Amino acid sequence: MVRYRQLLASEDPAWTYVSGKLRSGYGVASGRGVDSPYPEGTIALQTPYFKELGLDLTPYYPGTLNILIAPAQFQMIQPQWTFPLVHWYPASCPETFSFSPCQVKSGDHLASGLIYYPHPETKPEHFQDPNY
Repeated sequence: MVRYRQLLASEDPAWTYVSGKLRSGYGVASGRGVDSPYPEGTIALQTPYFKELGLDLTPYYPGTLNILIAPAQFQMIQPQWTFPLVHWYPASCPETFSFSPCQVKSGDHLASGLIYYPHPETKPEHFQDPNY
């Protein structure tokens, strides 16, 4: 079960619950992927830029969970943080990122985290299925 919060215009937190299944990713965000061009992981490389912009990711694990929510599709509506056109790596184009608080529940374990959303329109060479 995935629970994420989007702040509505009234600023009252509203939670949306989505069931999903954990799926393996490419290991690029964490740097664990064998073919990853970023051995440290993209999130570790991006963390100083986000911190400078006002979001400290150091309390979180520098990786992602890929959760299949099909037939539902994910859409970021009102993220808590959006950072437009962050130039986080010299050999890449700037990207826009958004984040919103979330919680992931597996069995009796509940973990707090953030939805990490690299905007696909600023990263056209990397397709991300909206069912994840």
